Amino acid sequence: MNIDDTTSAAVLEQLRRRPADERRILFTGATIVTMDPDLGVIDRGDLLVEGDTITAVGPDLSVGDVVLVDATGTILSPGFVDTHRHAWEAQLRRIMPDVDDLGGYVMSTLAGYATVYRPEDMYIGTRLAALTAIDSGISTMLDFSHNSRTPEHSDAAIEALRDTGIRGVHASMGPHFGAWDRQWPGDLTRVRHQYFSSDDQLLTLRLATLATDEIAGPALAYGPQLARVAKDLDIGVSVDAVFGTSSSEAVLRWAKDGVLGPEVTLIHATGLTPEAWKAMGETGTTVALAPTSDAQIGLETAIPAVDEALSVGIRPGLSIDVEVALASDMFTQMRALHAIQRMRAVNAAYGTDRQPHRITTRDVLDFATLQGARTNGLAAVTGSLTPGKKADLLVIQAEDLNNMPLNDPIGTVVLGSDARNISAVLINGEPRKWNGHVLDVDLSALRSEVQASREYVLNAPTA
Repeated sequence: MNIDDTTSAAVLEQLRRRPADERRILFTGATIVTMDPDLGVIDRGDLLVEGDTITAVGPDLSVGDVVLVDATGTILSPGFVDTHRHAWEAQLRRIMPDVDDLGGYVMSTLAGYATVYRPEDMYIGTRLAALTAIDSGISTMLDFSHNSRTPEHSDAAIEALRDTGIRGVHASMGPHFGAWDRQWPGDLTRVRHQYFSSDDQLLTLRLATLATDEIAGPALAYGPQLARVAKDLDIGVSVDAVFGTSSSEAVLRWAKDGVLGPEVTLIHATGLTPEAWKAMGETGTTVALAPTSDAQIGLETAIPAVDEALSVGIRPGLSIDVEVALASDMFTQMRALHAIQRMRAVNAAYGTDRQPHRITTRDVLDFATLQGARTNGLAAVTGSLTPGKKADLLVIQAEDLNNMPLNDPIGTVVLGSDARNISAVLINGEPRKWNGHVLDVDLSALRSEVQASREYVLNAPTA
């Protein structure tokens, strides 16, 4: 599918003429980076999507009535999976690009701007973040929505995810500061029944919480009480601000209380003790790293804890975190982690006869896809181009100026590509980006809404 090929619009028209559940799409001639350990990379392979599901991957597939997409000269990859982003902040992007520390972010954003957000601001910020994610190849995004001041704020954030067509995970938490209805976590029962009654849908629900009471008090801190809420609702838990001595002590308490496990994700995990890591590894707890956040904001050691995770058998997911100070895309996270870890490995071995233990581009792509899906509780659904999983995939132009010639497909995805090379994004089998453009978005109207919301948030008196 050449981005300059005028038939691309015709192919999209063919796709959209067919009912989604009857649609069959055959991508042919692509380099397929499956991220499935058993399938690996397939040179000049085909991939069949039927309805919302990948049903076959391999060379020279022979099928009947399909919409044919000639993907020669492209790489097919799983969509990226973002394991933690505060999406409601998107209209404040890069408002503090040189933030000094966590305190600076907390006081300006959480104690300041957040307190004036209306439900419509939640909707606009979350929708903008999700559309941007799709544009850059993120097909699954966990929205750590920690500004749910009223039930209407929660509804707006969920509806924004739904309206973009992203595979969204709404992780709900009450605000840190300012006036709010104190409806959380009780309102999660209503939210669960109203929006998440089916387990077979694009959106899923998690409980969002903090590691300790240092920032916002005990009501938002994880422990047996909130673990019970999540268990009763049969949802996972995402725990933010996991770093330092106090979080290490909390991790050991959680392990003792039996509230760690694969359904719990600890976010950041910087500056934790070896004992805490041991408990996390033994319980199968998942970890979401935020490479640029840890390094740029300077969270505890400021070093993404990938080595610590791998040492106890945890393969982490990756995340964006806060767009007020950071990049919005997964390419940046993969490259930052790849460079930082390899720098540390070589530096640690410098002047000795030890061989540095360096992660690879395949590792970071694994973190950004399959491990991210596992971290979000969606490993059976997405994260790899495996027959039976949902069709969340990217078409990446391998012959664009910045990518040709194609020598190593994984290296090209991780180190060479960016949003401009992604000509198509499918989520649940539905085209969401095609011929280089996110579909069904009135960009002019969106721009006006974002600007109006931004002006309100920046100028409204804080509580």
